[in-house]
Amino acid sequence: MNRLFVANKPMGVGSNHFLSKLKRKYGVKKAGFSGTLDPFASGCLIVAFGEFTRFFRFLKKTPKIYQATIWIGASSPSGDNENIKSVEKLLAFHSSAIELIAKSLVGELEYIPPKFSAKRVDGKRAYELARKGDEFELKKSVMSVYSCEIISYMHPFLSLRLSVSEGAYIRSYAELFAKKLGVNATLSALKRVSEGEFKFEDEKALNPLEYLNLAPNLYLGNFDDVRLGKKLNLVDFKNQNDGEYLLNLDDLHSIIKIENGNVSYLLNRIKI
Repeated sequence: MNRLFVANKPMGVGSNHFLSKLKRKYGVKKAGFSGTLDPFASGCLIVAFGEFTRFFRFLKKTPKIYQATIWIGASSPSGDNENIKSVEKLLAFHSSAIELIAKSLVGELEYIPPKFSAKRVDGKRAYELARKGDEFELKKSVMSVYSCEIISYMHPFLSLRLSVSEGAYIRSYAELFAKKLGVNATLSALKRVSEGEFKFEDEKALNPLEYLNLAPNLYLGNFDDVRLGKKLNLVDFKNQNDGEYLLNLDDLHSIIKIENGNVSYLLNRIKI
């Protein structure tokens, strides 16, 4: 079965475990998802079955919209509500101070990814090392925050709606917010609302062609050249500029890359 859809991952279950449930539900063996959600998080999870799993890297998945609740005064080494070590009772902050920080934390932000993350350190996942108590450092990264909307502030809980780039860590954003306040804080809830135009709609099947981050190109030669996977020449394409392109072969689709005058296949003979 080839299928692309958005599932709604519940809180308290890992993304891989949730995918296993979907595989049993639909009776499929080959399946995958794009963009891991932590067990404590919920929301939009892009899922594909069969050959459609090969489309993940080409999908338009930004901006990502999250709804996050920050617990002011709580401390957790993992940056979420699963490892709370202490809770400090603090006086409520004035709303103007919260609004000022929210406005300041928009744009290109430098941050250190959380140690309880899927980042790799010497070939191992950071969260695996963190759970064992190993000492290690993660390199600084940059995330784009397009907007930050304050949904509510009922001390000590601050709820935000964030629009961010791919690769952004909301736990790291919460840490930056806490530093601006001069206190400890952690996430108490996190929901991914959408990724680009992907949002949960009862797991309805989606047409991958409507979500690809690719420009169309026209092959002027014999379509059988592509169907048979033959070497392609740049002069046979309408658009000869460098880039990745989608080719419509009537009953099949291919994705090719043009670079420095050379043409290569990224995906070939996909039926939709």
